[in-house]
Amino acid sequence: MPLRIGSTTLGLAVGVTAAVVAACSAAAYVYSRHHFRTLLEGARNSALAQGDLIRVALEHEMIENDRTLLRRMVETFGQQERVEQLVVLDRFGAARYSSRPIQNESEFRLDSPTCQACHRYPPAQRGTSRVIDTRGGTVLRTVIPIHNREACYRCHGPQQKINGILILDYNTGQMRAAMTADLRWMVAGTGALTLLLVGAIVLVVRLSVLRRLQRFETTARLIVAGDLARRVPDHGSDTIAWLAREFNTMADSMTGLIGEVRDQRERLERVINSMDDGIVVLDPQRQIIAANDAFLRRAGSSRDTLIGCCCRDVAPGGCTVEDCPTLSCLAAGGRQVRICERRTLEGPVAWEEVHASPIRDAAGRLTHVVEVWRDISERRAAEAHLAESHRLASVGVLASGFSHELNTPLATVLMCVEGILRDAPPDQRIHESAAIAREQLIRCRGITQHFLRMARGQSSGAALVDAGAAIAAVERLIAPTARAHSVAVDLGPLPEGLHVRAEEAEFQNVLINLILNAVQACPASGGRVAVTVHAAERVRIRVADNGCGIAPRDRAHIFEPFFSLRQGGTGLGLFLSLNAVRRWGGDITVESMPGEGSTFEVSLPALAEAAAS
Repeated sequence: MPLRIGSTTLGLAVGVTAAVVAACSAAAYVYSRHHFRTLLEGARNSALAQGDLIRVALEHEMIENDRTLLRRMVETFGQQERVEQLVVLDRFGAARYSSRPIQNESEFRLDSPTCQACHRYPPAQRGTSRVIDTRGGTVLRTVIPIHNREACYRCHGPQQKINGILILDYNTGQMRAAMTADLRWMVAGTGALTLLLVGAIVLVVRLSVLRRLQRFETTARLIVAGDLARRVPDHGSDTIAWLAREFNTMADSMTGLIGEVRDQRERLERVINSMDDGIVVLDPQRQIIAANDAFLRRAGSSRDTLIGCCCRDVAPGGCTVEDCPTLSCLAAGGRQVRICERRTLEGPVAWEEVHASPIRDAAGRLTHVVEVWRDISERRAAEAHLAESHRLASVGVLASGFSHELNTPLATVLMCVEGILRDAPPDQRIHESAAIAREQLIRCRGITQHFLRMARGQSSGAALVDAGAAIAAVERLIAPTARAHSVAVDLGPLPEGLHVRAEEAEFQNVLINLILNAVQACPASGGRVAVTVHAAERVRIRVADNGCGIAPRDRAHIFEPFFSLRQGGTGLGLFLSLNAVRRWGGDITVESMPGEGSTFEVSLPALAEAAAS
């Protein structure tokens, strides 16, 4: 395992180094104090011995009363290497002889600081030597009394015990320099020893502790990465081995829990993926967290691509709900239900019911939203069939009697009109009027037959319809109603020979519903409805008005059954029209702005002239 300088290693090294440095510093301090005291004691003993020798020599010369020799002896002894100064005082404290000139006579008076360094203590506590501070520096001063002996009585008399004092000052600078040199060597050796000791301790800790602890880290990382069978070696009987066994026990328990969670998750995923309803989990930003297979099939995307995307970017046209149920659920905090028109990947339009339910955490905060998409196309088709059956049942009752009652007078009038056509010359106006009347009578007979088929539940089937002629006929039928509402109906140029495959009466009924709704949406004055036809690969019939328009929240529901914005309306006109157009392979779309009007567009496959023929 490669050496890594981690926080534990660094902290351990710093701690050990600090402890060793503190211990060595304390030892060096204690040793320096002891070494200085040892040197000082050796210097004191040497000074006492040398002072006794000097005293004996001086006493001998004093007996001889050779003052010149005394002065030379004092100067000679004062020139020794370690001697700072040698002074002989009489019994009154006056300096008689000195190895150096005395700068201050008061220095040797009893009340001077240098003398008080010893005389401030009682006689029993005074030593013969003491380190004192003078103007020249720190010295070791040794005081040796010169006693009054019998040989001295002839000059001094026997009255006093001491004839004078010998003061020997040793320079302590050399001692301090020696001690400093020794201390430097000791500090250098201690530092080297400290580094070796710290290195040895770190190496031992690294090999015996940190390397074994790093096995815990490696094993934990491998377990997190998915290697659930990895364990820490637990051989041994020390604390780390016990910790390894406890860690392995915890890992076994965690592995069991993870396995159980995985089993539960796989079981839940199998249950969710077996459902036909699309299920998707969204976060508050509407990003997809999870989705089942049914939702992936609806989106036409893989799980890896879908997870993490926003729901509005999943598939263009996949959701046409303007009032997003997830946003409403996040805002209201409750369950929301919407009806969504979705264009499938194969092309046809599917209707789905979207349920958005909140997911809350233990604190009651809304964290996610679950959307359930249920295909209700068959249910809507059944509702449409039920609505149409209800309409046919209602109309059939009236149509059967109405048609029987109307066919007889229609047949009579038609016979009379045909007689007029035979008798009237072709170039007269009465012949033209009779031809128009015959055409409308035939159309009325067709309408009554259509009512009869509806009453019997029969369908006439799709046929080829001339789109231009059908639109012109519808315009003529709507014209009286438009004039009654003061609305102008503008019919654009109608292309000739443009055919669509549809049932003629039902195709006209679709156009009537759209144009009549546009007329009723226009204002009482200044209303205008424009009907235009565009022919290409598909026939597009646009009905535009300048009426009140449709609100966005209502635009998604206008094609639903029994939904009407007009008082007294049944809500079935646009629903039946959309179903009929889609049955012919077309579609109806709407564009509208509140207060600016609406535009409905009927799109049907176009048939060429040759195909129509």
